[in-house]
Amino acid sequence: MPLEPVSQGLLQQLAEERQPPISEQTPAIARMSGPIFAGMSGRGPDVADVRNVKLNGVDGGAFRVRVLIPEGHAESVIVYFHGGGWVLGDIDLQYDHVGRDLANRTQSTVVLVNYRKAPEHRFPTAIEDSYIGLCWAAEHASEFAKPGAPLIVAGDSAGGNIAAVMTLRARDRQGPEIGFQALVYPVTDCDFDTPSYMAPENQLMLNRDTMIWFWDHYLPDVNARTDPDASPLRAPDLGGLPPALVYVCEYDPLHDEGVAYAKALEASGVPVTLAEAREQMHIYFQMAGILPGYQAGIELVADHISSFIEDHARAVHDLSTARGGASSEA
Repeated sequence: MPLEPVSQGLLQQLAEERQPPISEQTPAIARMSGPIFAGMSGRGPDVADVRNVKLNGVDGGAFRVRVLIPEGHAESVIVYFHGGGWVLGDIDLQYDHVGRDLANRTQSTVVLVNYRKAPEHRFPTAIEDSYIGLCWAAEHASEFAKPGAPLIVAGDSAGGNIAAVMTLRARDRQGPEIGFQALVYPVTDCDFDTPSYMAPENQLMLNRDTMIWFWDHYLPDVNARTDPDASPLRAPDLGGLPPALVYVCEYDPLHDEGVAYAKALEASGVPVTLAEAREQMHIYFQMAGILPGYQAGIELVADHISSFIEDHARAVHDLSTARGGASSEA
């Protein structure tokens, strides 16, 4: 199916403006596009409460998390890691909108982690910051969600990479317990020669050269990129990870590695749903009010998270009932 018309129009507009591709820009210049797209998206929906918290990294530096709390009792805590190739993006622009949408649609508290970016802070800073943010969210969950609310990780692109890595780290470090992972067109590997990377039709807002540019800023040591903390598809064991939604899109250099990760999770016994956003290009998930794929995408992710929350609540209820019955019989 062809790329949907609104995305085609946006690409045409950018071409007419003759902006150089990201791969030919400095990080500082590339970051200037964020406010422009955020202005096009507009402010996200209201939530009941917003809290901004500063956390300390392992190196003594600091970063922020933003807590978005919905009206009523929050049914889960979603820790969301934003995209941007580990170089671009933050929690103040498009991703505040994404977080607010996700909070209201799932009746969950969303914690946005503003991990520090490359090249000023190269790998593994983003991973270390994100794990600290995840642990903080788990430790403080009772302050902004109902007792026993499950912990969920989610993210898109580089944020999907971080979310996947968080599940591995939480498993290997015995916590915190993650109930579900939602990975939107995640980076899972460092192979630039897959069919989807090489396909001419995928060289759009994100292309092969841009991904190489991102990796070069994030982790210049090519040999180190196979570390599972950078390329989770290279992890020797994916068993014991939480159930997953892997949501890829049709026109994306990352398409094949997302599919490969879903298949690897499934082969390791992890329950997985693999979905594809047809006619969409990479980046649509942060384009609220700009690309029509955003609306369908946020609904799909929210529906899967809500289904998990319902299943979790049912399982907790059944376990409590069973224990009550056993106690009565005793």
